[in-house]
Formats: sequence, structure tokens, C-alpha cells
Amino acid sequence: MSQRVSVAILAGSKSDQSITDEAAKVLTELGVPNEVKFLSAHRNPDGLREYVSKSEARVFIAVAGLAAHLPGVVASMGLRPVIGVPVAVKLNGLDSLLSIVQMPPGVPVACVGIDNARNAGILAAEILALSDAALAERLSKMREAWR
Repeated sequence: MSQRVSVAILAGSKSDQSITDEAAKVLTELGVPNEVKFLSAHRNPDGLREYVSKSEARVFIAVAGLAAHLPGVVASMGLRPVIGVPVAVKLNGLDSLLSIVQMPPGVPVACVGIDNARNAGILAAEILALSDAALAERLSKMREAWR
């Protein structure tokens, strides 16, 4: 029997796979079930809506460059936390960063640094660890190893 997905990592294009892989790697290291999907908010909005509505994920990580609409669109589809990862495609990623952090009131999106999907994975794990003592312990050990 496979584990239920706790974190869904989304990107609009496979060209962002090197970024999504960083989030997946840290989540896997922490034992957090995750999956990566490539669904564009612009080119496949119906597929994105269907995936988000059916997903069992408790947290979404949305990797986005340029106009960076993916995190906000995912956040508009429900009440689960969304963490945006801006990608340095143009303007060194500043355009993506500003698009993600300037969400309207009532549709929050957390945001990590440009191209920093590893931190997005850690933040997603921290959110889940609020109700999972074993995960909190694994996170604590990971942080200790960084010192």
C-alpha cells in the first residue's frame, strides 16, 4: 500500500524540474510522502483545478517563474497552505518574487527565496510537524546536522 501524499510539488513546466527536485529531495529525506506534477495555470487550468481538488496533499509547493501565477491560482482553489518558489527566469527572479508575494487579502501564499525549493520543502515539513511529533524530531535532527 502506498503512502498518501502529504505535499504536492507543482510547476507549470518540466523546465523547472531541477527546482522541484530540490523540494522533493528534502521532503524524501525527512520521510514526508510527496509527489511532483507539472500543470500550468495558463496552459492547463482545468487539469490544474482537477488535480488540486482531488489531491490529498495537506500542503502545496508551487514553483513559478515569469508571471508566477501558479501559487496564487492554487491558493485560490482551497484552504490548504501554499508555498511559492519564485524562479529566476527573467529579471533575476525579482518579477516572480513580486508576483508571488503581492497576493490580495484573503488569498495568502507563503514565499521562499528565489530558486530556493529546499527551503520550501523544509517549510512544508514544519507545517506538517505541528501535528506530527516524529516529523518534528526528524526536522530537529536535520537542523542539528547543519550546525
